[in-house]
Amino acid sequence: MVGACVLLIDKSNKILLQQRKDNQCWGLAGGAMEPGETLERTASRELYEETGIKANDLTFFRVFSGEDFYYQYPHGDEVYNVIAAYICTDFSGDLRMEESEVQDLKFFHLDEIPPNLNPPEAPIIYEYLHHFR
Repeated sequence: MVGACVLLIDKSNKILLQQRKDNQCWGLAGGAMEPGETLERTASRELYEETGIKANDLTFFRVFSGEDFYYQYPHGDEVYNVIAAYICTDFSGDLRMEESEVQDLKFFHLDEIPPNLNPPEAPIIYEYLHHFR
């Protein structure tokens, strides 16, 4: 499954994470690419749909794939994700949860990342922390 996600970083160097309703884990705004979309458009759309935040600028971070990105959804579907990750520090709007998918939205200090991260996004978050903390 091809998709994109956004590491949204505020002026205090905190990262926005969303708590998912389906597995109660914290992760990044993101999701699957729709037909005809670019990866950057997927990242922007998913960020806005899930958080109410508009990305004014996205910086490509890297593509993640491989065995670490296998995931079985709570309803049973199995996928190997290929995820383009983008960093966003220039954004506008007010936080608004997409209530069918998101239970909570919260900015976390980079030293206080919750332990229960969404499995396909944990390696992306840890890679970001390795490079930018």
